Amino acid sequence: MSHHALRQLLALHWLPATSPLLSPPLLDWLLEEDSMTRRFEQHCQQVTVELIRESFITADEMAPEAEFLPADDRFWLREIVLCGDGEPWLIGRTVVPESTLNGPEQMLQNLGTRPLGRYLFASSTLSRDFIDPGQVDDLWGRRSRLRLSGKPLLLTELFLPASPLYRALNQG
Repeated sequence: MSHHALRQLLALHWLPATSPLLSPPLLDWLLEEDSMTRRFEQHCQQVTVELIRESFITADEMAPEAEFLPADDRFWLREIVLCGDGEPWLIGRTVVPESTLNGPEQMLQNLGTRPLGRYLFASSTLSRDFIDPGQVDDLWGRRSRLRLSGKPLLLTELFLPASPLYRALNQG
C-alpha cells in the first residue's frame, strides 16, 4: 500500500488555491495552518506513525522538490504513514536540506515514530512560506515549505481514502 501511495504523492498535480475544484470544506483541510496531527486527533483516539523510510538522499533523488529548497549535497528524507486509530489517513514526505540540520533542528533526524507536527508546532521559531493544494486520481494532498529558525524543509502530504477529510467533504 505505502509504495503505491508514495507514487501517488509524487504524482500530485498542483493547483492554485483559487481553482474551482477546491470547495471551501476542502480548502479548510488543505490550507490548515496548524498541525495536521492535532487536527486528526480531533477525529480519533490515537494518532500513530508508521515509518516507511528515514535516510539521507542526494539532490538527484529529490528532483521535483529541488526548486523549493536551497542547493545542498544531501537531504534528510522521511516518509511516513500517519494513522488514526490504526487506519492509514495520510502519507507524508519530508525533505530537509542537510544545512538545516544544525542546532536544535538536528532533532528532525531522530523523530522515529513521533509525528513531525508534534515537533514542528512545539517550536516558537516555526514559520510557513506557502501551502499548495494538489490532486491525484480521487485523492487530495498539499505541499508546504516550512522554516525552523529561518531554515527550510519541504513537507508533502497525501490524504488517503480513510482520512477524515473525505468524511467532511461527504457531509458538506
